[in-house]
Amino acid sequence: MDDIHSTSQTNMIGKLALRWGLYILLCLFALYYLMPLFVMVTTSLKSLDEIRTGSLVALPRDVTFAAWGTAWSSACTGIQCEGLRPYFWNSVLLAVPAVLISTLIGAINGYVIAKWRFKGANLIFSLMLFGCFIPFQVVLLPMARMLGLMGMAGSITGLIFVHVVYGIGFTTLFFRNYYVTIPTELVKAAKVDGAGFFRILWEIFLPLSLPIIVVTIIWQFTQIWNDFLFGVSFSQAGTQPVTVALNNIVNSTTGVKEYNVDMASAIIAALPTLVVYVVAGKYFIRGLTAGSVKG
Repeated sequence: MDDIHSTSQTNMIGKLALRWGLYILLCLFALYYLMPLFVMVTTSLKSLDEIRTGSLVALPRDVTFAAWGTAWSSACTGIQCEGLRPYFWNSVLLAVPAVLISTLIGAINGYVIAKWRFKGANLIFSLMLFGCFIPFQVVLLPMARMLGLMGMAGSITGLIFVHVVYGIGFTTLFFRNYYVTIPTELVKAAKVDGAGFFRILWEIFLPLSLPIIVVTIIWQFTQIWNDFLFGVSFSQAGTQPVTVALNNIVNSTTGVKEYNVDMASAIIAALPTLVVYVVAGKYFIRGLTAGSVKG
């Protein structure tokens, strides 16, 4: 009995040590990944004199938000010194309609491919998936030509069009994989009751789609807000998104290099996506797993 009790204690101690070792390892990884954010936040709250004389990882001695005000309203993005504010609102005007339109189109496409089978549906779905993996650089020239022919070159409307087109493949994939888990009997019963295509979509499928809608909105918003290549390629002065302005601020060579303003600008540009993930991150994971049962 003593041997059994001793063995049980040894196993318990081993499991406890393994658990604490895992916790310590995870904490080290978390510190490693959070360190750049810590440096950005602390640097943005320091004055230039303190940055020059202090340590990179030291807490600010005198907290100041002057760099944040400069980044928002008066930082130079080239020959203009109007800060991130106009470009931030350009990104809002770009991201919100692009996310909503691509989500709606993806919902309709996924609904059709999953429940309204037609000849060639699998081929069309495969081609849309293929489009998801085409590098951005490949579509720059044909997309620029198309925007020119449509009269939308250099406009926010043109950028919305670009992101909607490039995002349809992903949104269709998300909704299709989610809708195949919904029983087809619901569609058949609705058809028997006289419901048509759009009535079934609006009254049955969309009310059941909240988890995957959240996933799609988070995915699309993150991709569109953080995009730089399309923004710098298809915009012009007055329509550039915040990522392009951030690049111009950081790479500006006129005057004194203000590292605190650069850090504050980077945080302002990243803040919307950070807030989205903090607020809705758990729903993102739930929505992804909800469509992984079959299909």
